[in-house]
Amino acid sequence: MANTTDPATAPQAEQAVKAAESASGWRTLGRLLPYLWPRNQPGMRLRVVAAMVFLVAAKVAIIYVPIFYKDAIDVLAPADVGAAVALPLGLILAYGAARVLSLAFGELRDAIFAKVGQRAIRSVALNVFRHLHKLSLRFHLERQTGGLSRAIERGTKAIELLLRFSLFNIIPTLIEITMVFVILWVMLDFTIAAVTAVTVVVYIAYTMVVTEWRIKFRRQMNEQDSTANTKAIDSLLNYETVKYFGNEEHEAERYDKALKRYETAAVRNTTSLSVLNIGQAIIISIGLTLVMIMSGQGIVDGDLTVGDFVLANTYLMQLYQPLNFFGFVYREIKQALIDIETMFQLLAVDTEIADKPDAPDLKLAGGEVRFDDVDFGYDPRRPILKGVSFQVPPGHSVAIVGPSGAGKSTISRLLYRFYDVGEGRITIDGQDIRDVSQASVRRATGIVPQDTVLFNDTIYYNIAYGRPDASPAEVESAARLAHIHNFIMALPDGYQSMVGERGLKLSGGEKQRVAIARTIIKDPCILLFDEATSALDTQTEQEIQANLRELAQGRTTLIIAHRLSTVVDADEIIVLDQGQIVERGTHADLLAADGRYAEMWRRQQEGADNGNNGRSGQVEPAPA
Repeated sequence: MANTTDPATAPQAEQAVKAAESASGWRTLGRLLPYLWPRNQPGMRLRVVAAMVFLVAAKVAIIYVPIFYKDAIDVLAPADVGAAVALPLGLILAYGAARVLSLAFGELRDAIFAKVGQRAIRSVALNVFRHLHKLSLRFHLERQTGGLSRAIERGTKAIELLLRFSLFNIIPTLIEITMVFVILWVMLDFTIAAVTAVTVVVYIAYTMVVTEWRIKFRRQMNEQDSTANTKAIDSLLNYETVKYFGNEEHEAERYDKALKRYETAAVRNTTSLSVLNIGQAIIISIGLTLVMIMSGQGIVDGDLTVGDFVLANTYLMQLYQPLNFFGFVYREIKQALIDIETMFQLLAVDTEIADKPDAPDLKLAGGEVRFDDVDFGYDPRRPILKGVSFQVPPGHSVAIVGPSGAGKSTISRLLYRFYDVGEGRITIDGQDIRDVSQASVRRATGIVPQDTVLFNDTIYYNIAYGRPDASPAEVESAARLAHIHNFIMALPDGYQSMVGERGLKLSGGEKQRVAIARTIIKDPCILLFDEATSALDTQTEQEIQANLRELAQGRTTLIIAHRLSTVVDADEIIVLDQGQIVERGTHADLLAADGRYAEMWRRQQEGADNGNNGRSGQVEPAPA
């Protein structure tokens, strides 16, 4: 397709992009400032004020260093040096004291402000972390963990860098430039001061223009870095799958392609940096040379002294040192603003599933669960549940069965309010779960999921995660009920044994039993079993099923199952197909009806006779 963009509009478009980026940078700073001037924290605000006072004091002290140096040179310039020894000694001592004070004030500034900066970093990181946990399951299913973690990591580091460079380099340098210009004008000559000022302005302008040009290369580096990191983490998390299919080289090639793109962007970034550094060196050298020529001519003409020549040279060298650093600082600040903006964009993501203002906690009165004419689809164009209605009375159990993709696991996600229903409503004890706090709904509900994922911590930690304040005796009791205590005690480190990334050091059955123990210790009013025993052998399954029946006494229990043999004792069995309830009743009633359930039962029994142990082998996929 032909390019219809008018070439004449390209500069305007580029300017618009730059203006938008500049506005974005100011917005980012605006969002960061409240963390540096926190409400209801007078101690922190006092630290900010004290740090600013020491910042100015440090610059005043360093400004006096060349003046003392100049006076000492002028006194020592006469031939009769001995007569002037006492006076230069005082000036030299003052010179040394000014340097020490400048350093001391700078260190005090850093020490006082350190707590403010670290508190700001901590507050931002904590807010982002909390917000991520508030976001819907949809966000976390669509977001790549590697890129997400890298965005947070870079963002928090960028805040520290921005504070260090902007508050302690850019602002002090601007203060020093202003003071030097005034001193050179008053003590030497306006022309020398003007040349110094022009040199500084040209240097800063050149640095900003070239840095703006270079910033796109740094962005490309960040994008490719995130891509490479995401691919690496994804591959390592799926280590076993890679091994199953012998795709180590395939994964290495995918990773290398991402690294190659990063390499290209990094080379461009480094090359453009050389262009910037060369230009800065030329500007500094020209300005320094001109000032030295002018001050040298002033000595020849008798208007200036040798001390004045040293003063001008010292000021320029002293000024150009932070200016030379300014190029790096400006680049890093621009990048820091981008990284912080990326992290703040996470805070801007809509939570999608949010509590109503002042939503009350759920008031339990037995734990009756009711689905009333519920419609739902992960994508509006593809409905999953269609007019689903059922009730689980307090202390009763209802099983939901059906083929893969029927919407069984979706029911558990809706009950936990990972998503909100499209139509209809879900109530617990007559209260719409959208009208009460999510935390109270989840406190009242315990789940043993089909795919158990454990934290890379100890077995004790993972069991106690159901109730972090549980005592060791309660943890052990839950493990016994889940029939995993003997296994744990046989391990060299017992309950302190590490389970590995996502629990990979444990077998599927062992992970499932840890999950059961974790739910037991939570002691919820409502129980949800999503294929809770699917990974266990027959003997262990029978043992745990007996314990689960005991655990379910007096509790509302919802069982999602593929294996029909695990739900024969349910008070009611609901058969889902294509998001609709096609049959319901007890096990005996459904067999007598000789419908869909009876057909599934016969098929699974035939599978059991053929050595499949009654397992369908089908797993309902997670939503895309």
